[in-house]
Amino acid sequence: MSAARLLDIEDLRVSFSTRRGMVEAVRGVSLSLDVGQTLGIVGESGSGKSVTAFAVTHLLEAAGRIVGGKIRYRGQDITNATWKTLRSTHGAAISMIFQNPRAALNPIRTVGLQIADALSVHSKLTPGEARARALDLLKDVLIREPEKRLDAYPHELSGGMCQRIMIAMAIASEPALLIADEPTTGLDVTTQKTVMDLLAAITAKRGMATILITHDLGLAAKYCSRVVVMERGQVVEDAPPLQLFSAPAHPYTKRLVAASPTLTSTIAELVVGGDEALPPVVSAPRPALPPGTPLLLEVQKLSKRYPGGITAVNNVSFRLARGESLGLVGESGSGKSTISRMLCRLIDSSDGDILFDGGSIGQIKANDFHTSPLRKDIQIVFQDPHDSLNPRFNAFDCIAHPLRRLEGMSSGTALTKAVNDCALRVGLPLELLERFPHQLSGGQKARIGIARAIACKPRLLVLDEPTAALDVSVQAVILQLLDRLRREEDLAFLFVSHDLNVVRMMCERTIVLRNGEVVEEGLSADLFRAPKTAYTQALLAAIPHFEPHAAPVAFEAVPA
Repeated sequence: MSAARLLDIEDLRVSFSTRRGMVEAVRGVSLSLDVGQTLGIVGESGSGKSVTAFAVTHLLEAAGRIVGGKIRYRGQDITNATWKTLRSTHGAAISMIFQNPRAALNPIRTVGLQIADALSVHSKLTPGEARARALDLLKDVLIREPEKRLDAYPHELSGGMCQRIMIAMAIASEPALLIADEPTTGLDVTTQKTVMDLLAAITAKRGMATILITHDLGLAAKYCSRVVVMERGQVVEDAPPLQLFSAPAHPYTKRLVAASPTLTSTIAELVVGGDEALPPVVSAPRPALPPGTPLLLEVQKLSKRYPGGITAVNNVSFRLARGESLGLVGESGSGKSTISRMLCRLIDSSDGDILFDGGSIGQIKANDFHTSPLRKDIQIVFQDPHDSLNPRFNAFDCIAHPLRRLEGMSSGTALTKAVNDCALRVGLPLELLERFPHQLSGGQKARIGIARAIACKPRLLVLDEPTAALDVSVQAVILQLLDRLRREEDLAFLFVSHDLNVVRMMCERTIVLRNGEVVEEGLSADLFRAPKTAYTQALLAAIPHFEPHAAPVAFEAVPA
C-alpha cells in the first residue's frame, strides 16, 4: 500500500434486511483515496453511492450491514470496528456533510451550540472556549455577521447558510477525510458555486482528502481530480474527469453523459434509457410563436409584501402567450416561487393584477379561487414529486383527485378511462396505478405529478423546479415528456428552475429575477448567449459543466 494511501476499500459488500429477504445494495466495490486527493462518486439513485459512504463512516441504518470486503483507514482495518473504537476517529479522522442540511441540523438548538457539540466530542473545552472556537469556525466558512449567527436557529438561516454550518461542524475536529454527500442539492447555481469553492479552499488549506458524492456530472468534472461511476451497487468506471467525460468507456457512463444538459444541448439531443424511458419521441425544434399570438396571461405590476416589511416580489410585470414557455430564474429568495403561487392563486398578492385570458383573476381571493371555473385551467407541478403526493392515495387516486373535484367525476367507467388516459399520456404503466407513492421510483412519482396536473386539460402549467430532485437520466425523460405534452396539448408553461441549462432548452423567453424584481428579460437564445446585466452574467458563469476538450479544475486547486 502506498504511504500516501488514506482510504482503501476492497470488495465491499453491503446488504439490507427487507420483508422479501436480504437485498444487496453494494456489490464488490473497490476504490482507494490518497492523502489530500479528491474523489467524485457519481451515479443515479440506488447506485450505492451513499451506502458506500455510510459503510465507511459506520452510519448504516439498522437494517443494513457489511457482509463482505475490507475498509482500511491509514492501513488499519475498520470494517468491523466497534463504536467505541470508531468514536475516537469518527469526527477527528473522518467527517461527513449530509445531503439535507435542514434535516441534519437540530431545529431546537442554536447553531453555536451545535458546533460546540461537535467540538466537545473530541476535545475538552470550557463553554466559553467552545463558543469562541465556534465563532472562529463560522468565520472560516465565511458566514456574514458570525456573532449574530451563533445564536440563530436553523430555520432562521437560508439553505446556503445551513450548508455552511454543516461544513463548520464537519471540519471542527480537523478531519483527514471529508465525505460530502450531495452537499449542494436544492441550492441555486451561485450559492452552489460559493459553497463548493469554499469547501475546496478549506480542504486545500487543511490538506484534507474529500469524497464528493453527486449526481451532477458538471460538478464532479469541475471539482474532482478523479471520478468513480457506480451502477446498481458496482463500480463500472474509474478515471480522471477529462478522460471519463470526453471518452466514457462503459455504456452506463455514456448514457449519463448523454443525458446531462450542457451549455449547447437541446431537449431532443438528451439521450434517455433504462426503466424510466418512454418510446422514442424525437422533437423537432419548436418554431417561434408568430407575431400576434393571443395572450394567455398578463401580470401587471405584481407585488407581495409580508408582515415586518419583507418584500418578496416588487412591481413585476410580464406576458405569456398561448402555447409559449417562459422561464423564471434567479437565486433562492428572488421571488420565483412566490410569483408562481400567486399565479396559481395559492396566495394573494399585495398589489397589481393578474389577467388570464383577458379577465382578472388577481382580484379573486386565493381561498375563493377553488370555486372559479378557471381553476382547472391553471395547474402546478411541484418541486418534490414525493412530498407533493398524498401518501394515503394510490397512483390512481392521486390522478383522479382533480377530476373528482374540478370535473365532477365521482366514480365509474368515465373516471377510470380518464385516469388511464392520463397515465398513458405520461408513459406510466397502468399496472402501477394501484401502487402508493412509497412503492414508486422518483421518475414514476414525477409522472404522476404531471398526470395529475394535466388531468383537467389546463391551458397553463406552472412548473416549480419539476426535475430538481431527479437523476440526470430521469430528468431527461421528464423534460422530453413535458416538451411532447406541450406540443400535443398546446400548453403554456411558466418554468421555474435553478437549472439554467434546463430553462434554456425548455423556454423561448427567460426572465431573470433578483430580490423580487426583474433585472433582465428576453429571448432565451439571446439572453444566454449575451447577457446584458452583471447579475445574469454571474448566474451563467456559475453553471457547473464539463467540456470534452478543456481540462477540469481540480477540486483541491480551486482558489479561495
